Amino acid sequence: MRGVGWPRSWAVSCLLVLGFVCAVKAIEVYTPQELLVENGTQARLPCTFKSTQVVSSSTAVSWIFKPEAGGRPVSFFYYAGGKNFNVYVPPFNDRVSWAGDLNKKDASIYIKNMQFQENGTYVCDVKNPPDIDATVTGEIQLRVVERGNLPPSKVGMVAGIVIGTILVVLLIIAAVVYVIYKKKPLDSGCSTAESLMSPVKQAPRKLPSDAVGLVNSVPAGSRQGPIIYAQLDHSGGKQSNQINKSESVVYADLRKS
Repeated sequence: MRGVGWPRSWAVSCLLVLGFVCAVKAIEVYTPQELLVENGTQARLPCTFKSTQVVSSSTAVSWIFKPEAGGRPVSFFYYAGGKNFNVYVPPFNDRVSWAGDLNKKDASIYIKNMQFQENGTYVCDVKNPPDIDATVTGEIQLRVVERGNLPPSKVGMVAGIVIGTILVVLLIIAAVVYVIYKKKPLDSGCSTAESLMSPVKQAPRKLPSDAVGLVNSVPAGSRQGPIIYAQLDHSGGKQSNQINKSESVVYADLRKS
């Protein structure tokens, strides 16, 4: 009986150990590898994490400082249950504040009045039970520099290049439009001037059809004197001696032979 019971108890113990190991899952913490901060300014230390568990009141964040000159690491900030706890250790004292949002998986902090002696490594450690074992750790190599010595950020450089390219393209388009706009009035002006300077060709005046018939009906020998062409005014209203172009009439000096 003892020989049979021992393997069973051993198997149960192994299952419990495996269950505990499986329950402890990994958490991933992300931070920038390097960060440059101007002396005397406030720095934001970014930290985000990825966990398979829902954030709860048991989720905790701690920040640890490893001096560049060497020495013992110092835990200087702790956040849990919606409250932050400053660990009053030099050189930070009460200069650290919470800047994150655990619901958004953000565990960032602020440190104001950064000093040169605070160069070193800053570690962001997040626990979200049962995700407590970090497979990806968040460590920032922070360096404090003199004011005005910060190099231009890559984002700013890319934005400057994009804006410069857009401005060059807009200038080219404006130049092309300007040339086309200036060219069109000159062409139309030349054509108009040429049309004004060219002589006007008038079509030959034709003899009215009724006048032609009347003249042809008169014998050739009886036609005397010039033939006068006129048009009578049938506009109505007051009588006028003015001859208008309304109806063609032929006056002729006709004599019988």
